[in-house]
Amino acid sequence: MTDVDRQVARAGEMLDRTRAARALQRGRRRAATSLAKRVGYAAAADLAILVAAIAVGWFVPLGMGGALLVFVVMAIVTATLLFASLTPTVRAEQLHAVPLKALPLMTEQWLDTQRALLPAPAQTLVDGIGVRLEALAPQLQTLDEQQPAATEVRKLVGEQLPELLRDYAKVPAALRTVERNGRTPDAQLADGLRVIDEEIGQMSAQLAQGDLDLLETRGRFLEIKYRD
Repeated sequence: MTDVDRQVARAGEMLDRTRAARALQRGRRRAATSLAKRVGYAAAADLAILVAAIAVGWFVPLGMGGALLVFVVMAIVTATLLFASLTPTVRAEQLHAVPLKALPLMTEQWLDTQRALLPAPAQTLVDGIGVRLEALAPQLQTLDEQQPAATEVRKLVGEQLPELLRDYAKVPAALRTVERNGRTPDAQLADGLRVIDEEIGQMSAQLAQGDLDLLETRGRFLEIKYRD
């Protein structure tokens, strides 16, 4: 290995570590935001219940039993808001039809539900794709849905990415580490995710440069080799 090769390898490792750190920070930030929202919703709901109970108490004495019932209702509502999911479940079938502006966020949410089902290397790659999608989201706010560039983005993010994970999920767990034609399904999944990661990065760069013509004429499609 030459010095140049070693420098390239070190640069790639540093980039991977940086992106992994960013993905971890993004996950923690989203978790903190979600917790803050839950606490806020719970406090608002409890306040509304308490105000309603006081208003009713002006006309109908609640007594000890009524007060106990109010606190039980408040406890149930608080527990529900703190522990129940506030984010609607996103299905892969929905992604091809959601508005382009919402596609990155909804894809991230869907990836979060798939992450635990993937091998560790693929989880890291999915985290990196999440970072890419987060950067892509603001760029799609002004992109016309009718432009061919929008079609390419939707095809990659809303169709090919979910298709890759769906095809992997069809492989029996016992066979995912078994080589076939020199590669395992786990390795093929990782390769496909790397391609998608690179494609999203290139699309984002082209959108940032305003080079829509180049993006429109790319015509690249993933070849998911493990289908057979």
